[in-house]
Amino acid sequence: MATCTFFGHSECYDLDAEILKNAIEQLICQGTDTFYVGNQGQFDRAVYHCLKILRSQYQHIHIFVVLAYLPTQGQECGDMEDTMYPEIEGHPKFAIERRNKWMIKQSDLCLCYVNHTWGGAYKFVCIAKRRGLAVINLGAIELV
Repeated sequence: MATCTFFGHSECYDLDAEILKNAIEQLICQGTDTFYVGNQGQFDRAVYHCLKILRSQYQHIHIFVVLAYLPTQGQECGDMEDTMYPEIEGHPKFAIERRNKWMIKQSDLCLCYVNHTWGGAYKFVCIAKRRGLAVINLGAIELV
């Protein structure tokens, strides 16, 4: 079985939710059963929403919302049953970066939504590619 992580821009207004859901479903049908997703932006929320819908049909899949920070009281971070906080150390300023690198290390492939070559999503997709993960981009640019 394979493991997938996700990276995408925090704002992705032109993302087609049905295309995202179909891409994730295709990964499930090809043997991917574990999914790591963050909780920082619009892409993460869209991915988590699709995964929850698909879990009703594919009950064998495992979904983990990987937190960079422990939630404070009243902070929303998804269904608590799906959340995890990996053991990462260091200054809180770099928590998202360390969390993202942790997710890459755990994964075989990366499904992303990248439309430009700046920002965190592009940076971590490049790291995933350098580490040998298969990368599928639903965004507008071709990744090299």
